[in-house]
Amino acid sequence: MTSLFPKMNRFSLALGVALAFSAVGVAKAEDGEYGVLMKTLANPFWGAMAQGVADGAKEAGVKYFQQAAESDQAAEPQLNLCNTMLERKPVAMITAAINSTNLLPCLKSAQDAGIKIVDLDNNLDQAVLDKEGVKVTFHIGSDNIAAGAQGAEYLATKLGKDAKGPVLVIEGLSGNITGEKRAKGFADKLKELAPGLEIVASLPGDWDRGKAASIATDTLTAHPDLVAIFCANDGMALGAVESVYAAGKGQQVTMIGVDGNSDAVKSIKEGRLNASVAQLPYLVGKQAVENVKKALAGEKVEDSIAVPTLVLTKDVIDAGKEPMLQYVK
Repeated sequence: MTSLFPKMNRFSLALGVALAFSAVGVAKAEDGEYGVLMKTLANPFWGAMAQGVADGAKEAGVKYFQQAAESDQAAEPQLNLCNTMLERKPVAMITAAINSTNLLPCLKSAQDAGIKIVDLDNNLDQAVLDKEGVKVTFHIGSDNIAAGAQGAEYLATKLGKDAKGPVLVIEGLSGNITGEKRAKGFADKLKELAPGLEIVASLPGDWDRGKAASIATDTLTAHPDLVAIFCANDGMALGAVESVYAAGKGQQVTMIGVDGNSDAVKSIKEGRLNASVAQLPYLVGKQAVENVKKALAGEKVEDSIAVPTLVLTKDVIDAGKEPMLQYVK
C-alpha cells in the first residue's frame, strides 16, 4: 500500500507528534501527574505491579509516567532515573528503591519540592529515613517478615515439626531490607516450629537466578542430604529448582520462593517448585495509586499499609477456591 505521506512529511509529522506529546507530558506533570519508579520490569513480579498501577490509575482517573532500571541491581542508574523524574515535577513519586540508601539524595530533593513520597514494596528502612530526615507519605507492600514466616510454616507442615535435616536459605541483594526481612522471618519461625531443620547456609543470591543456581549446586555438594531451600524471591527459587533437578534430587528437596510471579506459578503447576509465598504485587501497585490519591486529597492514610500474602501450592492453584487468587498475575 502506498503511504499517504512522502518520506519527509512522515518524518515531520512524527517529530511534530513527539513534540506535542512531550509538551503535554510536562503540562500533565505540573497538573497532578504521578511519577512511578520501579526496580525493573525484567522480573514478572514488577510487571504485575506495573499492571496494578495502570489499572489503579485508570480507575482513579489519574495520570502517571513510569520508569524502571534495567535490573534490580542497577542502583546508580535508578538514582539517575529518579532525578530525571524530579525534573517533570510530579505531585507524587511512588518509588521502589533498589536498596535502602540509593535513592536518598533524590528523595530529599523531592521532599524539599513538596512532592509526596511513597515507599513501594517496603524497600526503604525507616531507621535510615529517620536518620536522613526523609519522611515518606506511606509505606506499602507485604509484611516481609510475615512472608518469610509463612514459608517456614509451609515447610514445617509439609515435612512435620519433628523433621530433621539441613536447610539452605538464599537471600536477596546484600543490604536490601526486603530480602533481609524475608530471610529473618523464615529463620526465626523455622527455629520455633521445627528446630530439627537446621539452616546450614544463608547466602546472598543478589536476586539473580544464575547465582542462586550455583549456590544450590555448591550446597548440595557439601550437604547431599539437603531437605529444603528457601529463596527470598521466585527468580532465585527457579534457579535453585534447575540445580536440584539436575542433581536428581527433585523429590528430596522442598523448594520455596517468594513473590508468586507468573514463572513461579507455571513451575508450581508443573510440580517442580513446591511453593511460593505470593505477595500479590498487582494489588500492591493498585492500592499504592489509590492511597496516593487519598493522601493528595487530604484524607487520612496509614503510615504503613500491609497487603496480604498467600502461600501458593499446586493444591491451592488447582482447587481455584482461594479468593485472593484473582490478584495473582
